[in-house]
Amino acid sequence: MRKVTAATTVAALLSAAAMPGMAAAKTVVVRAAHMIDVVAGKRVDDAQVVVTDGRIAAVGRKGDAVPAGADVIDLGPRTLLPGLIDMHVHLTGDPRFSGYRGLEYTDAFWTVVGVNSARKTLEAGFTTVRNVGSGDYADVALKQGIEQRYITGPRIVPAAYALGATGGHCDVTEFPPSMETPVPGVADSPDGFRSLVRKMRKYGAEVIKICATGGVFSKTDSVGAQQMNDAELKAVVDEAHMLGMRVAAHAHGTAGINAALRAGVDTIEHASLADAESFRLAKEKGAALDMDIYNDDYILAEGEKNGVFAESLEKERMIGRKQRETFRAAHAAGVTLLFGTDGGVYPNGNNALQFAKMIEWGMTPIEAIRAATVTAARFLDRTGDVGAIEKGRYGDLIAVDGDPLTDVRTLEKVAFVMKGGEVAKPAS
Repeated sequence: MRKVTAATTVAALLSAAAMPGMAAAKTVVVRAAHMIDVVAGKRVDDAQVVVTDGRIAAVGRKGDAVPAGADVIDLGPRTLLPGLIDMHVHLTGDPRFSGYRGLEYTDAFWTVVGVNSARKTLEAGFTTVRNVGSGDYADVALKQGIEQRYITGPRIVPAAYALGATGGHCDVTEFPPSMETPVPGVADSPDGFRSLVRKMRKYGAEVIKICATGGVFSKTDSVGAQQMNDAELKAVVDEAHMLGMRVAAHAHGTAGINAALRAGVDTIEHASLADAESFRLAKEKGAALDMDIYNDDYILAEGEKNGVFAESLEKERMIGRKQRETFRAAHAAGVTLLFGTDGGVYPNGNNALQFAKMIEWGMTPIEAIRAATVTAARFLDRTGDVGAIEKGRYGDLIAVDGDPLTDVRTLEKVAFVMKGGEVAKPAS
């Protein structure tokens, strides 16, 4: 085994990553003083992880044998964790261009925004994201660009267009009839929604996102009102599950949440007004709630300056506190909770700010970390690939200063990021 400095190793890996078609170093050994075993829920000292051809080949302790010729990255006193997973982002969103301000930019501008967001999100330690809705199939384009090594970013599970009813949260409702805007994700019947599921899959979606109720950032609807009927919800779920795809349902209101759960959706996004029946149904059906309980702070502090509609700010004031109280009640009831931030509604790259809110509203640090790792991987059906530092999974590793099990805010400043055995953010 040849000893090299971390800087030399990083330079070599980054050089390889910058050239399409070039392979990363065959074997990389990453060492750190500590590691969080998210499966066991404990800290392991003197950790050593061997990554070969992008996947973890061995997890052990410093001093264990490593393959000859392996490059070594020693992170000193830092703590290793698996790459984090955000289950609810919109990489092509930028909150600074809210309301009508977005009309100042051409359609392709938002894909460029996504390139920047993808880099920031990866450098923040989120090596996998579920992008639950974007126009022009931009999230699929970002995924393809990352995989072909034109740009850097996390692994993306794209939804393409979010699906909803005419006049609903997934439609465009800000304009008069003379400016009618066709929306490829809108339907008004069970068969119409079945067709849209097939279309999204055809063009690259790997998860289906629906708008079961109104929302905060749609100008003209009621935030809690159900917008897809029971037959439409069931049609989406049946079609998606038949095709091997999970379904995520945007739902704030109680009736819409419970109707979506009865239809068999896999995750409820936002879940602001979920009740005891919602909790019962979620546990019975094996569903999870994916609640964005940080972004209320950002929206109310910066929304007016960013151009957010006055109607949306009023809805956020009505719903934000209730959502956090629901989060606490759902946790106490034993409902599975995921880490999803709604990045894009607040700046992408600041995803980790939500961890502290999850602790404030009832979770322990390890529960919050699991929500963004092993539990999230399960709801992506990718437990063999991401979500834990285990043999066979991708070499997606991050490192922080300090112990996130005692201070979860250490995750807000990630010092080192590796994705698939390649260094995305070198340790300073």
